[in-house]
Amino acid sequence: MKLFFSALLKYISGLVLVGMLLFLPAGTLHYPGGWRFIALLFVPILLLGAVMLAKAPDLLRSRLDGKEKEATQKGVVAVSGLLFLGGFITAGLDFRFGWSHVPGWVTVVAAVLFLLAYGLYAEVMRENAYLSRTIGVQEGQRVVDTGLYGVVRHPMYAVTVVLFFAIPLLLESWWAVLWFAPYPVVIALRIQNEEQVLERDLPGYAEYKQKVKYRLIPWIW
Repeated sequence: MKLFFSALLKYISGLVLVGMLLFLPAGTLHYPGGWRFIALLFVPILLLGAVMLAKAPDLLRSRLDGKEKEATQKGVVAVSGLLFLGGFITAGLDFRFGWSHVPGWVTVVAAVLFLLAYGLYAEVMRENAYLSRTIGVQEGQRVVDTGLYGVVRHPMYAVTVVLFFAIPLLLESWWAVLWFAPYPVVIALRIQNEEQVLERDLPGYAEYKQKVKYRLIPWIW
């Protein structure tokens, strides 16, 4: 029950925060892009959270822990938060003042990509029971090298790149794209630091790096 209420509190606070960041700058609750994004983000989160609570409470507990210990990761989290903040506020202001127009078919494609990426995100969590929001090696952790982890070493981050670029299009704002565009650079810094920790503390990770050559995007990086 403690885990349930902790997850519920985090869910509600996240929903309220995102709503405020979108609808206050928009100056109205009649912001279709804002409701579209909230529905596509928070409905799957609710379903996924319920499944984890029932089937993998330890994984849910680790996902709720967002306190980074590595200095580099603290900086990455801070910058990512700034990108979200600027992107959401810009999208709301864009809707309010009509700075740009995103065609309907673009938002449909973005919605499809967002849901597909979320499905892959859930698959990554199914494959890797050691996933955590913070960087570190857990007791008894082993290297996962099957499924999506046999394609790239960091499939979760690869999926979040797709999610990040879909968000401003769901919010119907070309200007917000500028805020989310630096995310691949930010996540690359996170990956480089994370791999140093994993190679140092996780047995077999150096061999895994030789087996799976690409970090984020097959045949590119």
